[in-house]
Amino acid sequence: MNRRLARLRSVQALYQMDITDVDADQAIKNSMLEDEEADEFLISVVHGVWEQLVEIDERLVDQLEHWTLERVGNVDRAILRECVYEMLYVPDVPLHVSVNEAIELAKAFGGVEAGKFVNGVLSNILSDCEREGRESE
Repeated sequence: MNRRLARLRSVQALYQMDITDVDADQAIKNSMLEDEEADEFLISVVHGVWEQLVEIDERLVDQLEHWTLERVGNVDRAILRECVYEMLYVPDVPLHVSVNEAIELAKAFGGVEAGKFVNGVLSNILSDCEREGRESE
């Protein structure tokens, strides 16, 4: 499984976890096609987002002007959480790669406007990460 597909599956799993009572392992299983097998990246991202949800959501709330996190669409919220986790906790992925992948996912699920929204939120977090010393190669 390549990382692009793993990101898609992680967003699908996070979406399920956000709107239902399903746990991470079951959500991952539910997001997979029959012939797919979850890789370590997918598993670590889904579990990691849920374990670091408070910090991730605090970062997001800091960037949402005139919005609450609950007002953000469920899919966009899952995409944002997945990307912020990567930016904060997956050092081998360049920041810009994480952001660009999130924008593409948002456009695929919600169109150009969703991509612009995700870009706006994540661009500010990207700047924060760069100021904190995280590389953005």
